[in-house]
Amino acid sequence: MRVASIFNRLNKSTDEGGAQAGEYLVKYAADRVRTTSSAWLGATVGCAECHDHKYDPIEQRDFYRFAAFFADIEEVGVYELNAYRQFQPHMQVGEVNTLATVATEPRVVRVLERGNWLDESGEVVAPGTPACWPPLAPEQARADRRDLAAWLVRADNPLVARVLVNRLWYQLFGEGLSSVLDDLGRQGAYPSHPQLLDWLAHELIVGGWDVKALLRLIVTSRAYQQSATPRHELKDLDPTNRLVLRQARWRLDAEFVRDTCLAAANLLQHRVGGPSVKPYQPQGYWQHLNFPGRRWDPSEGDDQYRRGLYTHWQRTFVHPALLALDAPTREECAARRPRSNNALAALVLLDDPTFVEAARVFAQDLIQTEQGVNDRVRAAVRRTLQREPTQEEETLLLSLLAAERRHFGADLEAARALISVGQAPLPDGIDPIEHAAWTQVCRTLLNLHETITRG
Repeated sequence: MRVASIFNRLNKSTDEGGAQAGEYLVKYAADRVRTTSSAWLGATVGCAECHDHKYDPIEQRDFYRFAAFFADIEEVGVYELNAYRQFQPHMQVGEVNTLATVATEPRVVRVLERGNWLDESGEVVAPGTPACWPPLAPEQARADRRDLAAWLVRADNPLVARVLVNRLWYQLFGEGLSSVLDDLGRQGAYPSHPQLLDWLAHELIVGGWDVKALLRLIVTSRAYQQSATPRHELKDLDPTNRLVLRQARWRLDAEFVRDTCLAAANLLQHRVGGPSVKPYQPQGYWQHLNFPGRRWDPSEGDDQYRRGLYTHWQRTFVHPALLALDAPTREECAARRPRSNNALAALVLLDDPTFVEAARVFAQDLIQTEQGVNDRVRAAVRRTLQREPTQEEETLLLSLLAAERRHFGADLEAARALISVGQAPLPDGIDPIEHAAWTQVCRTLLNLHETITRG
């Protein structure tokens, strides 16, 4: 039976000269334990890699028993191309480092004293789950990942359901019912509404793990449909909104910011699936990326405007626009992203080619579809902010438009340079000065706090 191993192989790897294969096999196994336990169990099993912890029910032996579930993945410690070719008869090879394997004879897994990969004196362990959780019921003598998967979603093991519910609540309300997303235990944060968390987890399980149904249940609730406007009389009662007395506001995640701006320009491509794509990126950004060296060629056509979900990801060289908007490196599994407000993010929204191109395509669409200046302003605000502009906002935008017309009227080359950014074709018949002026108006709208803030 072919095993679903690709997710568990998306860990850090190396083909650097001098790297020790045995050490990296241990690193890969440890990464899988941390990722699986954090992603599915909301638990920090990874802290037991080197030794037991006083008062912690998860022991070092549990860490290596968990790692043993992944010991049948056929791999080498140092990923040279020749090693891939050696294993090709047993693998489906798409790109060099995207591999699905069949289960092989499992490697021996030992408890490593102090995590020392050179120490082979430790106890040999078989796959198993920590004793503090419901017992595993393997179908055969040696448990495998199928047994682990069945154990994760057993009706008498509600931990995974609680973890998933907590993270869905975080996505919808900006904060989890338990604020620590990757540690749903005693070392984490007690839920603000424990009975609600348990009830939603139960609904998820009895509903056959139907995530869409659970989301529909939450978003049709009165709690979700509240206004995000703070209520003065509740300011002292619930200053951090832990009681969910209103909806919340927060800056969108990096990929959603990009998608929002492309959608406003009618550029966003909604096609599902397929290989990763490469948005515009500064030349030379990858010049220090070695083992092996790589090059970045921007995707062309519709691929350039695909959702941020499909952006090619290099762990140590995250796309700079996404990095400025707090996307993680993915060197380790991250249950939660930081949300910051900094000048670099504002400069990305203003000057990154993706956002400049979105603004100028947005502008040319307005010019072609709306006749009057005031109509264009109102349409632009509706598309970015989902509301009508106030009189003051309309006056400010018209004033900006007039100033930009004067600026580009005195510098035609600057106007042509601005409207030439990006791959999207320029339409015939639009005055470059008018096009550039409206591009500046659209850049302003796409850069607004309200545009990139949810709530």
